[in-house]
Amino acid sequence: MYNDKVINIILGGGQGSRLFPLTEKRSKPAVAIAGKYRLVDIPISNCINCGLKRMYVLTQFNSASLNKHIKNTYHFSFFSEAFVDVLAAEQTITSDKWFQGTADAVRQSMHHFLNHDFEYALILSGDQLYQMDFNEMIQQHINSKAHISIATQPVHAKEATAFGILKSDANQLITSFIEKPSSEELPGWESEVAEEMKNEGREYLASMGIYIFNRDVLINLMSNPNTVDFGKEIIPRSIHTHKVVSYQYPGYWTDIGSIESFFEANLGLTDDIPKFNLYDKEKRIYTRARMLPTSKISNTSLKNAVIAEGCIIHASKIERSVIGIRSRIGKDSIVLNTYIMGNDEYETLEEIASNNIEILLGVGERCVINNAIIDKNCRIGDDVQIVGGSHLEDTETDKYIIKDGIVVVKKDAIIPKGYVI
Repeated sequence: MYNDKVINIILGGGQGSRLFPLTEKRSKPAVAIAGKYRLVDIPISNCINCGLKRMYVLTQFNSASLNKHIKNTYHFSFFSEAFVDVLAAEQTITSDKWFQGTADAVRQSMHHFLNHDFEYALILSGDQLYQMDFNEMIQQHINSKAHISIATQPVHAKEATAFGILKSDANQLITSFIEKPSSEELPGWESEVAEEMKNEGREYLASMGIYIFNRDVLINLMSNPNTVDFGKEIIPRSIHTHKVVSYQYPGYWTDIGSIESFFEANLGLTDDIPKFNLYDKEKRIYTRARMLPTSKISNTSLKNAVIAEGCIIHASKIERSVIGIRSRIGKDSIVLNTYIMGNDEYETLEEIASNNIEILLGVGERCVINNAIIDKNCRIGDDVQIVGGSHLEDTETDKYIIKDGIVVVKKDAIIPKGYVI
C-alpha cells in the first residue's frame, strides 16, 4: 500500500551488552529466538506482511552471521524493487567513527537512503517481539499531518520507570517527554488512553522505539552531528519544534533487551494461548527455509513444549521449554523452563562411531536442566545438572554465566560429564 512511499530502517543496536553472552559471537538481531527464527526476522516479517519491502538493517558488531542469515533468507523477484540490505558502520570521507547512537547510525547511512525515492522513513528496533500493522500507523501519520510519529504502548506505573514516557493530549499530540522517570516523578504523567487501557491501570505512554519521520524532517534533523540518539535527544527536542504524534498500539509488545526479558519472551511461547501468535496466517514470521527432517521423539513426556524441526529427542521429560532446530537430547534427561537453541549442523554416524568425539553435540543422558538458556552448538555431557534459580549469584565463567538466576551456557561450550551448576 505504501511501499513506494516508505523506506524501512531497522536498527540493529550496539554491542548488546545486556544480552551478553548471546551477543558474544553475533550481533543482537542475529540472536536465535523461538527455536528457529532470528530476532531480525520479527521487524522484517512485520514489514513484509504490510507490503513494505525496501529495508535496511543497520549494525556494526559481529555482523557476519546476520549477513549470512539475511542473504540466505530474503530473496525477492528480479523484477521487484524489494530488498533487505545490511549496512555495517563504515569509514567514509565524512566519517571515520563507529555509530555513536541510534540517530548517528541513521545519519552516517543517510547517503544510502537518499538513493531511493521515499516520503516517509519508518525506523524500527531490531530487538523487539510484536506483530503490528504499520500501514495503520502510516495512515494516522498522514491524516494527522504529523512531522514525526511515535508508536507508544500504555503501561502500568511499575513498568513506566523502565521506559521513556510521553504525555499526549486528546488529539494524540505529544506535549512532553521524560526518560525513565522515578516512581516519585510519575504522578501527572498520565495520558489519554483507551477506556480498556485505563480500566487496567495502563495510563502511561511508553515509547516503543518505532518512529515515522517525514523525509525532509529526517534530513534536517540529521544535519546536526551533535545529536546521536533518537530517544534521548532527537525526540525530546523535536516535541518543541515539530508536530510529534503518538500512535497507541494496544497489542502484545516486548522489548528484548536483557537476558531476563529474552528468557521470558521465549518461554511465553509455550503457553496454551501465547501472547505472541506464531500461528497467525496473516501475520506470519518468516525465516530461512532449511529443508530439515521432522523431529523424532522417543519415550518422552511433553508438557507445554515448543519443538522445532530436525530434533532427535530421547529425554524422559520436557516441560515449559523451547527446543531449537537439530537439538539432540539423550535418554532419561529432564528439561524444564529452558530454551535450547539447537545446533547448526548434525554429527554424522561415522563421526559418532569414530570415538574421536568425547561429548556429542547436544544434551547427554541423565541430565537435569532447569531455568537455563543453552546457546547454539553446545556439548553437554552425561549426568550434568544445570539448575538455575534465585539462589544463585550472578557469575561469569568461560563456559557459562548466571544472570538474574538464569544459567546461560555460551555458544560452542563443552560441559564435562557429571558437571553441576
